[in-house]
Amino acid sequence: MEPARLSINGHNAEFPVTVGTEDEVGFDILKLRGSTGAITLDPGFANTGSCESTITYIDGEKGILRYRGYTIEDLATKSTFVDVAHLLVRGELPTKKEADKFNEDLTHHSLLHEDMKKFFEGYPANAPPMSVLSTIVSSLSAYYPGSADGEDFDVNIVRLLAKLKTIAAFSYKKSIGQPYIYPRNDMGYAADFMHMMFAVPSEEYQPNDLLVRTLDMLLILHADHEQNCSTSTVRMVGSSGADLFTSISAGISALSGPLHGGANTAVIEMLDMIRKDGGDFKKYVDKAKDKNDPFRLMGFGHRVYKNFDPRAHVIKSNADEVLNKLGISDPLLDLAKQLERIALEDDYFVERGLYPNVDFYSGILYRAMGIPTDMFTVMFALGRLPGWIAQWVEMKKDPATRIYRPRQIYTGYTKRAFVPTENRG
Repeated sequence: MEPARLSINGHNAEFPVTVGTEDEVGFDILKLRGSTGAITLDPGFANTGSCESTITYIDGEKGILRYRGYTIEDLATKSTFVDVAHLLVRGELPTKKEADKFNEDLTHHSLLHEDMKKFFEGYPANAPPMSVLSTIVSSLSAYYPGSADGEDFDVNIVRLLAKLKTIAAFSYKKSIGQPYIYPRNDMGYAADFMHMMFAVPSEEYQPNDLLVRTLDMLLILHADHEQNCSTSTVRMVGSSGADLFTSISAGISALSGPLHGGANTAVIEMLDMIRKDGGDFKKYVDKAKDKNDPFRLMGFGHRVYKNFDPRAHVIKSNADEVLNKLGISDPLLDLAKQLERIALEDDYFVERGLYPNVDFYSGILYRAMGIPTDMFTVMFALGRLPGWIAQWVEMKKDPATRIYRPRQIYTGYTKRAFVPTENRG
């Protein structure tokens, strides 16, 4: 393909063009400033490719999401979260022998060092779970120090994958004042997490098989999503040479922001607001249609997917099955189904592509499982972890990686004369 050409301020420059395997086109502006004296200005980096990647492909116009070539529909309905984690982190779905070994390793490394319980004890009961998650993950580098590419490289990846569910469950138990439940060797990943979340020492608890499968699916749906805010944060921090635990801790902090990881929480909060206002959902549908009204329906539409969110297609049928089989009676869930019906039938929503997205359904399902709202973003982090790790590993191994250092266009004062304090009036 011919190079891209730019003419600015009397400078003419050519830039090599890169074409991805799915025909995505970008031109390399690495030498832009040196050859023209100019830089690009792209607030939010919406038109900037920060890297080349083999992990996740998204086509927002066509509603496509694939992990290493596999469709999200196939992975979410036919695979397991642990196998998908293997796919993302190690590049391929595991063989039977590899899957058995990977599950064994995750089980072996799921315990936390006993001293780490002291960290949890130091937090107030109302500490935000994401703050606890981020700081505990960061502290893992003190227990498992090592170089970013030494012999501990692979084992630290397994340690983090194994321990995050334990950290997440412990943070929940801390918040409700219950004793910690240790991981079990005879349970799979999702079942073990649910056991650590909901079991109490004095009672027998067996996770519901349907909910275990549902949780596994939800984690798969969130496992990676290209260069979003938290993933880019992981790569940026890692580009400095920071270790895995520190980089992932930064990603967790980025995900905690309400504009990123808080979308499914916002759905439940919106439904609760409508319930408290008498449950008149039609009133809020009309408000959403009014361009002069600032109210927006949470969980509808997506900034990446312009027609439909492929993850929402997968999750909708599961949500219907869970709610029907469990016979859950919840006014918020009833409101959600009414809003879903309108969004799928009303011309206003259909024409604008304001369909229910993955956050709409995931919030409903987490609530049906008994997971509290303040843990929703923690669940998002638990699912996203394999993607973060895969992106961090890819960044570390890419010879083209340089320390991230965006430029800026300065718009402040020009040079000013310094005035001594006594002369400033």
